[in-house]
Amino acid sequence: MYTLKKSLGQHFLTDESICRRIVASLEAYPSRQLLEVGPGGGALTKYLLELRDIDFKAVEVDDDKVQYLKKTYPAIESRLIHQSFLDMAPPFEGPFTVVGNFPYNISTEIVFRIIEWRAQVQSTVGMFQKEVAQRLAATHGNKVYGVTSVLTQTYFDVEYLFDVPQGAFNPPPKVMSGVLRMTPRAAPLDVASERKLFVLVKTAFNQRRKTLRNAVKSLFSEEELQDDLFNRRAEQLSVAEFATLTFRMR
Repeated sequence: MYTLKKSLGQHFLTDESICRRIVASLEAYPSRQLLEVGPGGGALTKYLLELRDIDFKAVEVDDDKVQYLKKTYPAIESRLIHQSFLDMAPPFEGPFTVVGNFPYNISTEIVFRIIEWRAQVQSTVGMFQKEVAQRLAATHGNKVYGVTSVLTQTYFDVEYLFDVPQGAFNPPPKVMSGVLRMTPRAAPLDVASERKLFVLVKTAFNQRRKTLRNAVKSLFSEEELQDDLFNRRAEQLSVAEFATLTFRMR
């Protein structure tokens, strides 16, 4: 058997009905190439290996889990990448889908890596802590709408699929979890640059209680700051409005 490692944020999914529901969620956007992130004990893996006409790979950093997976699911031998997802290059040529019960301590970093790979990632179905999932999916005007909401939704449509209770895992986490689907935006947004977007959004939400005029005044000319839009607070701006503002920055 394998051992659980808190340092890797491991909470292994054990509820078979949740596993099947996650796999079923992949069917809305079928893919010929599929990457599982953090297979752990193989709860999802055993179902993913059964999918037909799929080039399937899994990436796992933990030595113990790699050995366990190879012994328990021999079919994964040639498909298992023993590496950190955050350090690897895209595992396929062309478009692919990402799925996983993402390690909670690096789940945001995983999303940012998927954003980097957006030219190839055609969909993502992932498990997160519920509060993280809610932030990623939040729309403007929502109190949890923030930096990760805007940076993710600039490139992806984010859909909150369903809750997952603590009892679905071993060991049970202290918080609820949630499953998201991310797909490339149907209407792509243009930004002046990724760097400008990051600086703008980070600066705006660092002082989210202030009006934009006060929060981001260092990024715009006095003339630009006269626009009534700057009377609003960061959480009141849509993702599209943030994207447009990047073209008006100094």
